[in-house]
Amino acid sequence: MSKKGIINIKADVKGKGVFMKGFVEEFKKFIMRGNVMDMAVGVIVGGAFTSIVTSLNQDILTPILGIFGGTDFSHLTVTLGSGENAPVLNYGNFITAVINFLITALVIFVLIKSINTIGDRFKKKEEEVAPVAPTTKTCPYCKSEIAIEATRCAHCTSVLEE
Repeated sequence: MSKKGIINIKADVKGKGVFMKGFVEEFKKFIMRGNVMDMAVGVIVGGAFTSIVTSLNQDILTPILGIFGGTDFSHLTVTLGSGENAPVLNYGNFITAVINFLITALVIFVLIKSINTIGDRFKKKEEEVAPVAPTTKTCPYCKSEIAIEATRCAHCTSVLEE
């Protein structure tokens, strides 16, 4: 592949696999980038987190909610038609999926809010440590506030010697 993104077919035919070798090298470089690796780790952790939330919902929350509703959501169905081959809508599974989503969204919201709160605390500490340089000074004659770079007071027109 050339720098402009155009494939040189003649070089590939004559070079016997030069294109594939360059393609594989470019793919390796792409995969080993930090952001691709971070995304892969995020997907893996997200999959593990999903199984934890699903277990929390199916094994703990759904039975507790079933006490109040008198039934377990995963067994709620509607049969469309009659006979053995009639289609069945498992709307209880849908309710379970919605609850899973809401729990996942709540947990992620709480985590992000906690991380942002901690980050804000560190930023405030950094801002408190860094002193801010003054931008104004007081005229020694009329005691008015003037710019720190001023050589003459804008209020009393006195020449400042600093």
